[in-house]
Amino acid sequence: MNNALRTLAVALPLTLLVAACSGSPEGSADMTPAEVASEPSGASVSEVLLLGDSIAVGQSLPLAAALEEAGVGFTSLAAEGGGNVVGPFSEENWRTLSDRIGSASPDLVVYQLTTYDWGTRDEQSDGYGRLLETVSGEGADLVFVTMPPIRPDDFYEPHMEDLERASGVAREVAESSSGQATVLDATDVWGSEYLQEREGLPDRSPDGIHTCPQGAARFTVWILDALAELYPGFSAPDPATWAEGTGRRTSTSRPADPCGAGHDEGAPTTWAGTPSDRRRIWDLNP
Repeated sequence: MNNALRTLAVALPLTLLVAACSGSPEGSADMTPAEVASEPSGASVSEVLLLGDSIAVGQSLPLAAALEEAGVGFTSLAAEGGGNVVGPFSEENWRTLSDRIGSASPDLVVYQLTTYDWGTRDEQSDGYGRLLETVSGEGADLVFVTMPPIRPDDFYEPHMEDLERASGVAREVAESSSGQATVLDATDVWGSEYLQEREGLPDRSPDGIHTCPQGAARFTVWILDALAELYPGFSAPDPATWAEGTGRRTSTSRPADPCGAGHDEGAPTTWAGTPSDRRRIWDLNP
């Protein structure tokens, strides 16, 4: 386990996490392999690169632990308050994104659609198409993952039409990619509407946006199973091999954990982001 994971190891007890990974959200079918728009060409995976916003930041920690267990390299370029390839600050992101993708040398890039993928249909198509061209130019496959449903506040409400359209635009880009891209529909993980608790335990942050450790762990199990279907040479590790950890926070500078655990000395580390993650672009929609 690398240093980051030693510091930010899985905090929930192993038995709780494994149990959480085994079910499906209320209102959805049992977790099954995701919808595939068009299958990537590779038979195996050796290096995964994750792109996305602060939701993906929270999911990157259990995903890193699981991929390490599977013997697969992992890099996350997910960013708090951004990480998007279309919408606000996307051009700023693009100034360095192509080089950073190349430096990671991935054979698979996963882009979780972000809560900032605002814009017209054409703007979204151009942004996703640009990402596909960049990833393909590096000899890698691209997997779009739909974002979790959110409970919009005044910040997001004006952009919900754009966000609801985004997954369909990503599918159109994938379908015209000649097998270089696919879309995984994460509705099997989250359901079609924001749900804070699952089986009485926090699954999503009460901020209406982010995930809690249980939700991030369930997402990790789901996406690895989906990748195992797409890439026959990849085997998803048993959650029992990566979900255990005793990482503890040594800082008390952050506010109380929105998923229910405090950040006092010795309190469990969380994977989820906080509402402050989106303050960077708050002034775009006062």
